[in-house]
Amino acid sequence: MSSIYEHELSPVPANYSSISPVDFLARTASVYPDYPAVIHGAIRRNWAQTHERCLRLASALQGRGIGKGDTVAVMLPNIPAMLECHFGVPMIGAVLNTLNVRLDADAIAFMLEHGEAKALIADREFGDVVRQAVRHLENPPLLIDVDDPEYGEGTAVSDLEYDAFLQEGDPGFEWQVPDDEWDAISLNYTSGTTGNPKGVVYHHRGAFQNAMGNQAVWGMGQHPVYLWTLPMFHCNGWCFPWTVTAMAGTHVCLRRVDPEKILQLIRDHGVTHMCGAPIILNALLNVPENARPGIDHTVSAMTAGAAPPAQVIGAIEQMGIHITHVYGLTEVYGPVTVCAWKERWDSLSLNERATLKARQGVRYPTLAGMMIGDPDTMEPVPKDGKTIGEIFLRGNTVMKGYLKNPSATEEAFRGGWFHTGDLAVWHEDGYMEIKDRLKDIIISGGENISTIEVEDTLYRHPSVLEAAVVARPDDRWGETPCAFVTLKPDAESVSEEQLIGFCREHLARFKVPKTVVFQELPKTSTGKIQKFVLREEARSLQ
Repeated sequence: MSSIYEHELSPVPANYSSISPVDFLARTASVYPDYPAVIHGAIRRNWAQTHERCLRLASALQGRGIGKGDTVAVMLPNIPAMLECHFGVPMIGAVLNTLNVRLDADAIAFMLEHGEAKALIADREFGDVVRQAVRHLENPPLLIDVDDPEYGEGTAVSDLEYDAFLQEGDPGFEWQVPDDEWDAISLNYTSGTTGNPKGVVYHHRGAFQNAMGNQAVWGMGQHPVYLWTLPMFHCNGWCFPWTVTAMAGTHVCLRRVDPEKILQLIRDHGVTHMCGAPIILNALLNVPENARPGIDHTVSAMTAGAAPPAQVIGAIEQMGIHITHVYGLTEVYGPVTVCAWKERWDSLSLNERATLKARQGVRYPTLAGMMIGDPDTMEPVPKDGKTIGEIFLRGNTVMKGYLKNPSATEEAFRGGWFHTGDLAVWHEDGYMEIKDRLKDIIISGGENISTIEVEDTLYRHPSVLEAAVVARPDDRWGETPCAFVTLKPDAESVSEEQLIGFCREHLARFKVPKTVVFQELPKTSTGKIQKFVLREEARSLQ
């Protein structure tokens, strides 16, 4: 008996092709050309029109000398242009770099320079910060200005307007899925929890698979109506620009989070799905009753980060919104584990259901492996719901690596697994539950905040002797920065409001401490600040 492997069967064009989520657009536009694709204020576009605009974008960029491996940065809110960039940019083999619109000019300048952006497409709302950032660069990118009719304010970043730029492109532009699906599709920067942010590189294969993983765990079905409550700049919108397009859905754009408008759009357009941090759910619950008529259909909400409290889950369910809890990081294309729900749990009490939904769950079917293990030995911990270990992930939906940072990449992949830096327990049924973080990172409203960055800013104040920043629980934001400060003995008196104001001048607004406590800082015998003591103090503050 011979083995089948002794008879060579090689891949040929008839039985093998590389995969890319960009091809979802071509398929959907050919099958459902007249179906709704985009809703944004008064704008209504179908899939044929959206496809043409993406082709024009790709062609226009190529006409300006941009091609394979070049970076195209975008600083855009959740508007149609942002969706179009998720297809038009990678159509020519270029790499899409979505910038966090909340960052300051210094951070933006670093990313543009580090990523070697050849073009920057920016909304006028961010015109001032973009102009300031570009002034720092020796080789500034081609600037393309987006004048969103739903905004109508701001500062133009250049004389080259986006819609006029599209007219440079060929609506019949022909593109091909890259021969190598390992080619980079996007570049996403971490929040810089230690030093400068790291550039996380995604590839076409991983983006395709995680886009399909979203559909697999959520069961969105054909033609979902998806509301963009999650920033598309964050992990490429958790790959949902590609997921929704694959399912021939409708992208309902939302320029900025407005709870009353969210409810209005849900009702007006029959929204079926949306994503975001728990803060979005809390915001909906705080809408005045007269602006909160009931939703007459089921809405599915996918949330990540700290699980909402039981009372929030109960109140949200009463509004007609069903919650799915997921977990992921920038390095793994967004969510890759899900608290996969089981029918038998439906009969449990609200508190019991909330306890289960607090778990980060099990791996996506598109993730090859998940393990809770000892960070040193790399051995799995017992599935006893008590023993804490680090979350390790592996598979096609793990990043290619960190751009221009081989040492950090090697460390992140040590032992054949991606080291998340998050600590969790493993329950008997295989569901994981996060308990703490290896790093002191603060997650506020879905945004990562480096305590080191905030501390460095506080130390720049002439009256500050010592500073330590920890997370303080917050009903609205999940966590907010709480600063503990010791003043210099001979320094001028400074108030909490003055220090917060000082931070506001040097930090992005979401990173500014909401609380400042003046006291001596607890230390070990070697002089190291005991942050675990300060965390307990922060939790007890009224």
